[in-house]
Amino acid sequence: MAIAATTSGRWFSRIVWVGIVANLALALPSIAAPDQVVEMSGIPTVTPHLWVRFAGLLLLLLSAFYAPGARDPDRYRANAWLAVVSRAAGVVFFLLEPAAYRLFAYFDLVFFVPQAVLLWLATRAERP
Repeated sequence: MAIAATTSGRWFSRIVWVGIVANLALALPSIAAPDQVVEMSGIPTVTPHLWVRFAGLLLLLLSAFYAPGARDPDRYRANAWLAVVSRAAGVVFFLLEPAAYRLFAYFDLVFFVPQAVLLWLATRAERP
């Protein structure tokens, strides 16, 4: 049975799409209004603002790489697993930073746990 045909696989795709939308909700304001994003998030002031905007751009690009694995986790299996690994990397990276940045770790954790569990269940159900 294909990953996408399983209930876990369908839910995996949905969670990845929700994560992409959440990333866009963070990335686009970071690009358009970096001052306001820094102020609202409570992170230390960043100068020049180019770095906040660049982080938003990178998040936008990362989200684009999540889309193939969300759309077809069987055909783009590497992208599907890299979406999970990328979320885990975000959790670890931001947990190792000062407390002001932990919100970003929790943001990725919210998506990492269900994505990891659902993709693992879907690949397990795929086996005969």
